[in-house]
This record gives sequence, structure tokens and C-alpha cells, in this order.
Amino acid sequence: MNIANRIFPSQANALRPRLACEITSAGVVAARPGAAEQEIVSAFAPFRPGVLSAGLKTPNFTDRAAVAGSLRQALDEISVRETQITVVIPDAAVRVLMLDFDLLPPKAIEALPIIRFRLRKLVPFEVDHAAVSYQLMPVKEGLVRVIVAVSPAEVLAEYESAVREAGYEPGVVLPSTLAALAAVSGEEPSLVINRNGSSVTTAITRQNELLLHRTLELTEKEWMPEENTLHAAEELQQSVSVAIAYFEDTLQSPPRQLLSCGIGGPDELIRLLDDDRIPVRDLVPMPYSATMPRGILGGVVGALAN
Repeated sequence: MNIANRIFPSQANALRPRLACEITSAGVVAARPGAAEQEIVSAFAPFRPGVLSAGLKTPNFTDRAAVAGSLRQALDEISVRETQITVVIPDAAVRVLMLDFDLLPPKAIEALPIIRFRLRKLVPFEVDHAAVSYQLMPVKEGLVRVIVAVSPAEVLAEYESAVREAGYEPGVVLPSTLAALAAVSGEEPSLVINRNGSSVTTAITRQNELLLHRTLELTEKEWMPEENTLHAAEELQQSVSVAIAYFEDTLQSPPRQLLSCGIGGPDELIRLLDDDRIPVRDLVPMPYSATMPRGILGGVVGALAN
């Protein structure tokens, strides 16, 4: 797994494929740069309900052939003789952590064993063979702060194999919110809320610094009774309230707006939050489409923001 986006400057940016897709609970969205400046050409291929159940255990797909079929459909619609792609996977299939070290060797071959050792007590799966990537953040108060993304090897292999079955090659793999954060514009601090199926991620950025990244698994499942759906909405409200409080405590002011990323767009998020005190807008505005869900372009647009 390779973390590489505008928030974490890296030479890997120059190597990132110019064709991207995100696998969401609703289906696959694919995108590539258009001919005009800032133009994005996109396509969407839906899943039937229940095909994706993202998490840290396999299987994430109840029907891998259906996932590969949707990947092929969306990518073939916009691909221009390119087979290597950036793949954006659900946050629920990855753990993203911010770790502090007194010292960390500059070479990855020496730093990774130290990072893996720390991860053993922090993630609920075996890490010796897990996919691990990290990015150094600015040094603060003599500490080395590192953003780490880790996913079980078998989970990552499941996503990559579906991409290959569709006829494409995964060049870079990014978790959804880290990909989407590269689409954040402006210099002021931002609070991003990313909903994908039964999880929500809250993230706070300040220029090139990630201050918060927290993914919560919601109770909500499509086949659950109405009272559990209500409980999931309450969990989402609590998660966003915690992020707003952290924003205020850390930055000494409330967020001016919430940036929505994920299925349903701002309208659905406003409905679930049931609180209109802070404006909510799309991280990546998109025109109305009868075939593509609102709010679904954030991950692929960020993945293409080299």
C-alpha cells in the first residue's frame, strides 16, 4: 500500500497512474483527467445491495465476480489505453494511525520494523505480514510524527485481485479519506466527513498537516431493522460532535463549514446530523446525475490531484 497525495508530498506523486477508481458500498466510480484544465471524466457502475461489506477480515466481497464486473464497466467506459490505476478502497478495510517517535531511522527498511512493532498493540490483526505504509509529518517538540496506514495482507489482496480480474493493474492503493483529503482546497483548516456504507471517517487538516483521522464502524446495515438505523445515525452524530470539539480545542475556533465526502452528499449528511448550525458542502461539487450518487467523487478526484 502506498500513501501518496498532496497532503503528504512525495516523489510517488509523479508516478501515480492518471486513471483512478474507488470501490464504495454503492458501486465503483472511475475517473481520469479530461482535456480541459481541472476537467474530470468519470463513470459509475453500481453494486447490488450487500456485495461489499468492508472490514479488516476477509471476505470483503460476497460476490467478487460482481465487483470485478463493475470495475471493468466503470473503467472501460473512460479508459484511454491505460491499464495501471490508482485504487481507492474503503476506510473500514484500513487502519490509519498517527504515531509519535523520539527517533525514527530515515531509511524505510530500518523504520518499518520499528513501526510494525508499535502496531502490534494497536491493531486487531497480525502485522508482520500486513501491508504497511507511512509518511513523516513535520517534526514537533522534538518528536517524529508519522501517519501510518496498515491493512491485513489478505484484505488488500482481495481488492487487488478483483482489479486484476477486471483487466487492470493496481499501481497505487489509497484509503478513501486520505485520498479525498488531497481534494481539499484553501489554506484554512478543514473538517472532512466521509461516509461509506456502515462506516464514517472524520478528518481534520491544516495546510499540509493531518490533525485527526478517526474511522467509526456504524451499527447500520441495510438489512437491519429501523431502530438500529436510528442508532447508527446517533453514532454518526456523536462522531461528528467529537470531531468538532477536537477542532475547537486544537484550533481555538469552530469550523466554518463541514466538507462532505461520500454517498448521499451534503443533503444526506445534513439529514442524518439533524443540526444546521454549521454549513455543510460537497468536498467535490458535482452536477446532478441520475446515474451517479451525490458526493461520490471525492476519493478519485483526490487520487488524481498529483
